[in-house]
Amino acid sequence: MRPVAARLYEAGVTANQVTWTSLGGSVLVGALLCRFAVHSPLFAILPAWLAARTAFAAIDGTLAIEFGQKSRLGSVLNEAGDVVSEIALFSPLAFVAPFSGPSIAVAVCFAAMSEFVGMAGALLSGPRRLEGPLGKADRSIVLSLVAIAIAAYGRLPEGAWGIVPALCVGLVITIWNRLRFALAERGSFAR
Repeated sequence: MRPVAARLYEAGVTANQVTWTSLGGSVLVGALLCRFAVHSPLFAILPAWLAARTAFAAIDGTLAIEFGQKSRLGSVLNEAGDVVSEIALFSPLAFVAPFSGPSIAVAVCFAAMSEFVGMAGALLSGPRRLEGPLGKADRSIVLSLVAIAIAAYGRLPEGAWGIVPALCVGLVITIWNRLRFALAERGSFAR
């Protein structure tokens, strides 16, 4: 992504503009799929957007680090943007059987919490915690596979309801791992 980032830098594009574009695209895709969730072929947009979002993140990081655009605002925008984007992109599943609004809301809350706990490392003067098993990239893969199944088959089998509890368990383990490593880094983990 460095050549793309270099071209964007030469054109005067900033890392924060890339982050805002990614966030706006995620909200737009999420809103579109929420509004038209009954049109299952539209869910094919989601995996394509998730791949684009990954590219945006790489470009944003390259502009910030290699082209001297790192800033506190950028760090906050990046973290908050990830959480808002994830909420927007998971929300359409609340309108797809056999999922329910409350179950998707719980999964989204755990996903947001995993990102906030990941930031705890930095708050404790250590590195940002990225431990899994269900980090952002892993969640994107799960979301892409579910979206592909919806687009291809028009509906999910009744047994697909189990995806959400499995996600929640993975997210609880992720939260625990991130918190444990963040506190251990500072020597403050109580056993």
